Amino acid sequence: MKLLFKKPFVYWFIGIFILYVLLNIFLSGFYETIPLILLYANTVNWLKLGASLTLTLITGLLVALVSVLAFIRYKERKQCKEGVALASAGGIGGLAVGVCPLCVTGIFPLLLSFFGISFSFGSLPFQGIEIQLFVITILVLSLYILKHKNL
Repeated sequence: MKLLFKKPFVYWFIGIFILYVLLNIFLSGFYETIPLILLYANTVNWLKLGASLTLTLITGLLVALVSVLAFIRYKERKQCKEGVALASAGGIGGLAVGVCPLCVTGIFPLLLSFFGISFSFGSLPFQGIEIQLFVITILVLSLYILKHKNL
């Protein structure tokens, strides 16, 4: 794990984190929501928005961490299929939810709209935050498998 924060890998970690967060902001259209949040600041549920933003940043950190660790394991000639598969599912799931699942669309609702299916994460009991927690759980499990499984 200490190898992750040595010179060549720390740059990859930072780059993947920034790329993931920017891609998430772009794909979810959150950049269009920022002016609306400022305009309607009195009506925004800041607790849910803050939780969503925090979970998005945690997801980005975990995606970067798991990606670099998977690369290191692959370089060491260790099999890491299970960890990489879970990391891929977690990364795609994080992009599917978007930055703020309540106020913007993610990839999943956008894809369903092509088929005429109306869906919003806002219709879920916790407005999509449960999906973000599930994605974080998948990424933590992937990190555990990559770190501790001796193959």
